Amino acid sequence: RMGLDVVKELQKLQQVKLTLIEASLADYHTEFVDSAVVSMAKRFGCDVLTTDYNLNKVAQIQNVRVLNVNDLANAMKPALLPGDEVTVRLIKEGKDAHQGIGYLDNGTMLVVEDGGPFIGKTVEVTLSSLLQTSAGRMVFGRVKREVKS
Repeated sequence: RMGLDVVKELQKLQQVKLTLIEASLADYHTEFVDSAVVSMAKRFGCDVLTTDYNLNKVAQIQNVRVLNVNDLANAMKPALLPGDEVTVRLIKEGKDAHQGIGYLDNGTMLVVEDGGPFIGKTVEVTLSSLLQTSAGRMVFGRVKREVKS
């Protein structure tokens, strides 16, 4: 469903030439969707745009140009470094009760140690470490002070 919503949005963009091609797995003599997608890309001379880790790897192995949207999003995020300070609203408890979770403007998850008592409040946080994963970036920090509104 989400993929269909994305296609609908792409159709609205004048800068994007979008062609929909109907095909089935049987057309590509495979039961694997990733293989069929890569075969279609080869057949029509297209690149693959995906958030799927396995499809990304299959395309690379088959020498099909691929762009992982998560990698693109990560590349566009502003650089954060330990010691930087950010302001964030803590919206829920982390894995541990003493942690608070908030999200930076760019959607990056921020895990705040000792943030539990500040859930529902806006705090200034000093960043302590960053973890880059294939699914995105996680940032860790500690409460510096509550921001009074």
